[in-house]
Amino acid sequence: MRKQYRLENLDCAHCAMEMEEAAKKIPGVDFVSVNFLSMKLTLEAEDNIFDSVFKKVVKTCGEVEPDCKILVQKYEMEDDEKKVLWRILAAAALFLIAKVLEGVGIVEEESLLAMLLYLPSYVAAGYDVIWKAVRNLLRGKLFDENFLMALATIGAVGTGEYHEAVLVMLLYQIGEFCQDLAVAKSRRSITELMDIRPDKANLIAGEQIKEVSPDAVPVGEAILIKPGEKVPLDGVVIEGNSFLDTAALTGESRPREVAAGDEILSGCVNMNGVLKVQTTKSFGESSVSKILALIENSGETKSHAETFISRFARYYTPIVVLAAVALAVIPPIFAGDWLYWLHKAITCLVISCPCALVISVPLAFFGGIGGAGKVGILVKGADSMEKLAKTSAVVFDKTGTLTKGVFAVTAIHPDEVSEEELLELAATCENYSDHPISHSLKAAFNKEIDKGRIGKVEEWAGLGVCAELDGKKIYVGNEKLMQQIGAAITQCDKCCHDGTIVHVAAGEKYLGHIVISDQLKEDSAEAVAAIRRLGIEKIELFSGDEASVAEHIGAELGIRKVHGNLLPQDKLTLFEDLLNEKEKNENVAFVGDGMNDVPVLARADIGIAMGSLGADAAIEAADVVLIDDHPKKIPLAIRIARKTLAIVRQNIAFSILVKLCVLLPNIFLPGVEIPLWLAIFADVGVCILAILNSARALRTK
Repeated sequence: MRKQYRLENLDCAHCAMEMEEAAKKIPGVDFVSVNFLSMKLTLEAEDNIFDSVFKKVVKTCGEVEPDCKILVQKYEMEDDEKKVLWRILAAAALFLIAKVLEGVGIVEEESLLAMLLYLPSYVAAGYDVIWKAVRNLLRGKLFDENFLMALATIGAVGTGEYHEAVLVMLLYQIGEFCQDLAVAKSRRSITELMDIRPDKANLIAGEQIKEVSPDAVPVGEAILIKPGEKVPLDGVVIEGNSFLDTAALTGESRPREVAAGDEILSGCVNMNGVLKVQTTKSFGESSVSKILALIENSGETKSHAETFISRFARYYTPIVVLAAVALAVIPPIFAGDWLYWLHKAITCLVISCPCALVISVPLAFFGGIGGAGKVGILVKGADSMEKLAKTSAVVFDKTGTLTKGVFAVTAIHPDEVSEEELLELAATCENYSDHPISHSLKAAFNKEIDKGRIGKVEEWAGLGVCAELDGKKIYVGNEKLMQQIGAAITQCDKCCHDGTIVHVAAGEKYLGHIVISDQLKEDSAEAVAAIRRLGIEKIELFSGDEASVAEHIGAELGIRKVHGNLLPQDKLTLFEDLLNEKEKNENVAFVGDGMNDVPVLARADIGIAMGSLGADAAIEAADVVLIDDHPKKIPLAIRIARKTLAIVRQNIAFSILVKLCVLLPNIFLPGVEIPLWLAIFADVGVCILAILNSARALRTK
């Protein structure tokens, strides 16, 4: 059983990481994720012990972060930003009053009166920090940001630097406030994608139209979509014509015209005409639901960068705290001047909080996933985004991926039967198949098929179909199938090089073949060229189609390495060879759409599936899904992933570099005294800059 819960009052990314680590150690927990950005906890455990495990998780998370609440129902957080802002302004005003009185000589520096004068502003700015530090200390929890900040400011008070203690606490709270605003803005930018969720569906019930929830509409029912309304469910237009705004779903700014017979996806907006649509999927299986689920769950998988940061933070903070203690105790024993060295130690404590890293890295991935989602590219988590950025080779399936997958019979070449009889045999045998070639055969026959003639039917993966027809075994498939049954095919060069050849045989007797042609997608050549411009030279084509057809398509697209006549297991074997040839930090992507591509999609470093034409199993197995099936989105996805990973690396390098630039001189250079305001910048200032840098991942050209 897997359930998700909303989190309330979780305002620390480092605490979220600690909650997740603590919950993972609870017996019975199969999977747990605490997502600071989406404010969501995901828990997976066995059904029979789920409730008891959940109670333990709640207790454990409460011990780590007592203010955080785990809510069963969806909860919209209260906006208390104004309260925090007023508290900061009040503390700042009290601080200025105290500073002015001290400046004009009414109050002496470092006197008891000065301390009492600065106390109100200190309490106003940091009472919550002090309270949390004391509470966590009583629970045996050290090294969190509240403890470090409380220790640093109390240390400043102990050295008589009252104004500095208040200023540090005030700057810290301002930094935290700005940080929360930046994170909230990023959250809102991502959750704008949730606007594609439809609120209602107009169900046609006889002569009446009922307004119902989309998840209450069964498959096969008719719904009415009025101008300005969101398409609530995937379906086929049965009446009317209109233009659809697909920008929220695919990122395409140009409206799409639809009429009777056209398939439409949920999440689009009907712009003008009234449409009558027959639903083809339930709400839970519709495109909009899958998109929302992918976005909401995108934080559950951790990238290598996030895993590194988690390990780094686990050791970094205690080491810095121990270094600060050593700095406060050891040098004064030999050099004296305890206040000087205590001030240095306090500076180390202020710098040591790893929030800039803990927040900015997952936020960059979250932004990249959201930015990709805005243009119709669904990336299933940070791990997939990171792998996509390191793509060094791309392998394409042909049918439905680079071609439209809309087949049409272009030639019929019989041997011992008439053209009509050959087509009838092929269409009847393929009656129960859902393959695009089967649909084209049935469409070309264009008559009602007598199902009573059909006996046992066997579908041979990658070969074709064997069906009993009027008691005789009829085989319909490719050349390999004919070789397997011992039927001697008649070679034909007439127009066959441009299409797929479907051979027909009765037992071992060859009856002829049918040529079916597919068309390239308009942007396939552009996609291949754009991938090559990204520096990816290894581009290959795998196809179950005839080698001549695959080579013809490859030549049109500029793909030099083409493999045809492949069974699903052949594709997997060839792909394994590519995986064995790659370098350690390189990834091989496979782009496919059908059931026969599932094994390779699952085995690939990065599986990319077509979301509209693609089979459900292919979409499930893939790491990346292209909503509108456009191959040109593949190089765009790689560019977004590379940009996101670059932002992650910038954040890591910038955060660590700034902290080291402040820490090392403070520890190792005698006579150099880093001011606490600069230490605050090295903590919350860096964090804010890293968050703002992460927000760039949301923007996609």
